[in-house]
Amino acid sequence: MIQRLLQKRLTDAYRRGKIIVILGPRQVGKSTLIEMMAAGQKNVHSLNCDNEDERRLLQGRTSTELHQLVAPYDFFFIDEAQRVRNIGLTLKMIGDLKLNTQVIVTGSSSLDLADEINEPATGRLLHYNLFPFSLTELADATSRLEEGRLLESRLVYGLYPEVVNEPEVARETLINLTNNYLYKDLLAFRGIKKPDVITNLVRALALQVGSEVSYNELSNLIGIDKVTVESYINLLEKCFVVFRLNSFSRNMRNEIRKGKKVYFYDNGIRNAVLSNFAPLELRSDAGALWENLMVSERVKRNAYHGSYAQLYFWRTHEGKEIDLVEEMDGRLTAFEFKWNEKKKSTLPKVFAESYPNYTYQVINRETFWDFLSVPSV
Repeated sequence: MIQRLLQKRLTDAYRRGKIIVILGPRQVGKSTLIEMMAAGQKNVHSLNCDNEDERRLLQGRTSTELHQLVAPYDFFFIDEAQRVRNIGLTLKMIGDLKLNTQVIVTGSSSLDLADEINEPATGRLLHYNLFPFSLTELADATSRLEEGRLLESRLVYGLYPEVVNEPEVARETLINLTNNYLYKDLLAFRGIKKPDVITNLVRALALQVGSEVSYNELSNLIGIDKVTVESYINLLEKCFVVFRLNSFSRNMRNEIRKGKKVYFYDNGIRNAVLSNFAPLELRSDAGALWENLMVSERVKRNAYHGSYAQLYFWRTHEGKEIDLVEEMDGRLTAFEFKWNEKKKSTLPKVFAESYPNYTYQVINRETFWDFLSVPSV
C-alpha cells in the first residue's frame, strides 16, 4: 500500500471542528485513502453513496435523524458524496450539530460537490485535493533509484494508481479511463450534450502543452465561441483534467499580461487523449512531456505540504520566456525544464534586471528530486 502524502495533512486537521472534504478525479484512490485512514481507528462508520440504500440515509433527513446517524461514531466517512441530493444542506446540518465526530467526505469531482456544498456549508468545511500518485510518494514506497529507472515510463503512461500497480495493461487502463471516466461528470453537468466538442477541445489542449494557449485560436479551430472555450476549460479544471497557469507580469511594458498555459494533471491521460504511447526516442514532444510532468508534480508538492506559492509562466512579446515562475512571500524562483540535460539554458537578462529578488534553477533528470522535495525547517 503506497502511503499518500495527503494523509498527514488530513490527520493534522482532525479535531478542528470542521468537516473534511477530499476532492479528486475518478479512479485516483480516494476510497483507498479512506480505508487507510480508517485502519486502526475504533468506532468508525462508512457510507458508500454509490449504493442507493446508503445514499438514502443522508437524503431529506432532519437534524435529529442526522445526529442519531453520525454522533455514535468517532469517525464518519461519506464516500462519493456528490451522489447525495442536497449534500450541501446535509453537511451544513451536520456541521451545525457541533459533534465530536470527525466527518470526512469524498467526491469524484468538484463540479457537483464543491459548487453545491460551498454556499450552504460555508465556514464548516476544510477542502483538500487528491491527485494521481506523485513521484515522491512512489519513491518513498520504493526508492529514488527505482523511480529514476522508471522515469521514461512515467512520462508516457503517467501516475494513476491502476497504471502504476498494473503497468502491463497501462495502455488499456488509460484508454478506459479516458473513454469512460474523463468526461463523465462534465457531460452530466448543466445539460452539456456535445461530447465531440469537449473531446476536440481536450485534444487541442493536449497538442499545446507547454505553449501559450489562445482562446481565439481554439475557438476558430473547434468552431465554438471564445466564451464557450473558456467556460469549458474552466469545467475541465473542475474535473481535474487540466489546470491553467497565468502569465507573470509586474512592471514591464513588453510582458505578456493575459496569457495562459494549460497543463494536464496526468501525462498518461494527455497521451491517451492523443492515442500516442510511443516511447520517448520516437517522439517529438519529449520536452513538453517533461515540462507537463514537472509542473504537475510541483502542483502536487505544494498542495500536499500546504504551500501557498503562486505558479506562473513568463514571456515577453519578443519571445523571451521562462517555463515556470513561483512566487512565495515576495520571493521569485524561475525554473526552466530540460529533458536533455546537455542543453544549456540561461535566464533572460531582461527578467533578471526587472526582478532582482530571484533565484534560478534548471530542472533536468539530474536535478528534479530537489525540485520535488520540501526543504526541512
